[in-house]
Amino acid sequence: MASSVTGPEIERLIQLLARLPGLGPRSARRAALHLIKKREALMAPLTGALQTAMDRIQVCKTCGNIDTTDPCTICTDPRRDPAIIVVVADVADLWALERANAINGLYHVLGATLSPLDGIGPDDLAIDSLVSRAHQAQVKEVVLALNATVDGQTTAHYITDLLQDADVKVTRMAHGVPVGGELDYLDEGTLSAAMRQRTLF
Repeated sequence: MASSVTGPEIERLIQLLARLPGLGPRSARRAALHLIKKREALMAPLTGALQTAMDRIQVCKTCGNIDTTDPCTICTDPRRDPAIIVVVADVADLWALERANAINGLYHVLGATLSPLDGIGPDDLAIDSLVSRAHQAQVKEVVLALNATVDGQTTAHYITDLLQDADVKVTRMAHGVPVGGELDYLDEGTLSAAMRQRTLF
């Protein structure tokens, strides 16, 4: 058995870093070493940012986004179009759409997608609050920006059924060939979805 080359405090730092997505034990060791070498420039500010995050970050009760205010920055932005609600499974999806500057509406984070195999049912998602929001007079469109997986599409169909009596247009993101994509490198499911959803040129 190999002996430890660091004290328990540094080993604890490495173990905690290794829990982050995309970091295994070796990457965590490199990250820990880098933080230690740059502790004035990196570790002190990171410690402060983590403490602030623990003290101030909360979940928006309106949309489910993570922010330091409730309602969140997006929900209180007067430049947003309140007629559009974009439904996403997770906050990471919301952030991805925002990075792409894809739409200027409001959001609704479900928290996951329906997944009977994982024991995730309708009561585990923020669907009731979505239905309530969709019935508000200013809402005209609900965009289902869910993954093109079986669970994502099952969730989309379930929500569509629940919104039948709301006076809203229910749309979904297009699926198919990505911008800059080459046909030879795409999988068969993507190609067949692109063909089924072809539009006029």
